[in-house]
Amino acid sequence: MSRHFRKLQGIVREIIKTNEIKEDKEGNKWRKCIFIVEIIGFSKRTPNEKLPEKLKGAKVKVIRWCCFDWHYKIGVRTTLTHEETEAVLRGKLDLTHI
Repeated sequence: MSRHFRKLQGIVREIIKTNEIKEDKEGNKWRKCIFIVEIIGFSKRTPNEKLPEKLKGAKVKVIRWCCFDWHYKIGVRTTLTHEETEAVLRGKLDLTHI
């Protein structure tokens, strides 16, 4: 039996580029960015979970590494990791230092 982890979803509202850059083996340059994500609910894979009222519309800061132009889209849906989700459910909204 596989275990399903809870994962929150949200809409990317803002992307803040940092000066931190990494280069991968193929020579692609990846920039560390802070995504401001507005929480909208749980992933469809966790249909029995109910979002606490205080978190509806909450803005969460998460780190994402971006390389290509499509990584920088505003207004798109994104899914938080299990660890990020659990931190948000504990009340932590700035996840830039996890």
